[in-house]
Amino acid sequence: MKVGIIGLGMLGNAVALHLLDSGFEVTVYNRTKEKTSQVENKGGNVVTSPKEVAEKSELVIIVIKDAKAVKQIAFEENGIIQGKHEKLIVADMSTIDPVESKNISIKFLENNIQKLDIPVMGGPNVAITGELVMMASGNKESFNYCKKVLDTIANRVFFLGESGVAHSVKLAMNLQITMLALALSEGIILVKKSGVDPKIFLEILNSTYFKTGMSEKKAYKMIDGKYDATFTLANLKKDISTMTNTAKTLGIELPMITKAEEIYENAINEGMGGMDYTGIIEYIKKINESK
Repeated sequence: MKVGIIGLGMLGNAVALHLLDSGFEVTVYNRTKEKTSQVENKGGNVVTSPKEVAEKSELVIIVIKDAKAVKQIAFEENGIIQGKHEKLIVADMSTIDPVESKNISIKFLENNIQKLDIPVMGGPNVAITGELVMMASGNKESFNYCKKVLDTIANRVFFLGESGVAHSVKLAMNLQITMLALALSEGIILVKKSGVDPKIFLEILNSTYFKTGMSEKKAYKMIDGKYDATFTLANLKKDISTMTNTAKTLGIELPMITKAEEIYENAINEGMGGMDYTGIIEYIKKINESK
């Protein structure tokens, strides 16, 4: 299967490189052409529009910022639908509002194109080796047709049903990492201010039922002030805002993520948006400096 990728940020670039390593023919487009150099050097085909990606691919994977950007590259001038052909399937790996995802799927269907939702958990460090966890939804027949590619990208793939469902679960997953990053930040600061080595706190935490992958790995970097970005604070804030907007659409209250949105927004206003999302600890430190 010929695969196209639109959006070569950290995640999209890693997925493209892994597919090339796995023997797939890959065509890519990125608005900033400089970001395509690694893929081009590995033998990927770089083109100048989403339309060309669609023309040269059977499966087009979108990995971009938000629903607005997805609609632009899909339906506007030189968009995906202008390069449509009989075999074309589109899969959206972006993290977007599930209602928007359904509407985008409907518009693709109006153009005789099937769309899958395939958001993932895991950053570029695991994407490069095909160890992402994928949530998929949409047309089951299209999913089965693309399964070989999806199984190459991720070592666990969960098919969840109709369009939009995978994005709902993805938002719920990112809600978890938001809360974990905040809880670890506050726990580290609490014990440090109490005169306790925060690494002892982590050792105890990781000896219990309450340990997580974050507490076993990234938390130690948080103590050392190392925030190499695999997923930026600004990008998580974007997803948090999608969570709160989705909650409003569903008519539910999510008080903790609403408060988290305020905290992350404040951190961005302090110039921390380019850090890894676990850099939120620096904002918690900052608001305690005067106390």
